[in-house]
Amino acid sequence: MVRIGILSDTHSHWDDKYSLHFADCDEIWHAGDIGSNIIIEQLEKICPVRAVYGNIDGGIMRKLYSETLRFNIENCEVLIKHIGGYPGRYDASIKREIYSRPPQLFVSGHSHILKVMYDDSINCLHINPGAAGKQGWQLQRTLVKVTIDGSKFKDLEIIELK
Repeated sequence: MVRIGILSDTHSHWDDKYSLHFADCDEIWHAGDIGSNIIIEQLEKICPVRAVYGNIDGGIMRKLYSETLRFNIENCEVLIKHIGGYPGRYDASIKREIYSRPPQLFVSGHSHILKVMYDDSINCLHINPGAAGKQGWQLQRTLVKVTIDGSKFKDLEIIELK
């Protein structure tokens, strides 16, 4: 059983609340638009981090992180990509991979809109944690936490950063 903290779209903005809310996590996943590797270095002080780059991440960030990340944790296959869309409207850049080899969990960012949806057609949970940073038009900054127990998702928590 692992507790995961998920965030996206920090756009170089660090908030000490990340440390507070992710203190009980075993891993943190950043779904792109990191902005600066300082964000990852700060998150790594809490626990191990997995990250993908987003469309605003250039140069060094694209050398350090990949565009997509696929891995297994517990008995769950996870796919992370910054621009990914959501069930029924997956982005063309990832749609084929999702349908040809569906993960159990798909995490994306980019939209700055918090979404947690289940795709019944492929038995996949989709999480977009919204935006944790201050760049953009969103009115509310958000984080997500979830526990993965074997192949089950439990205790999903949505955190609003005031």
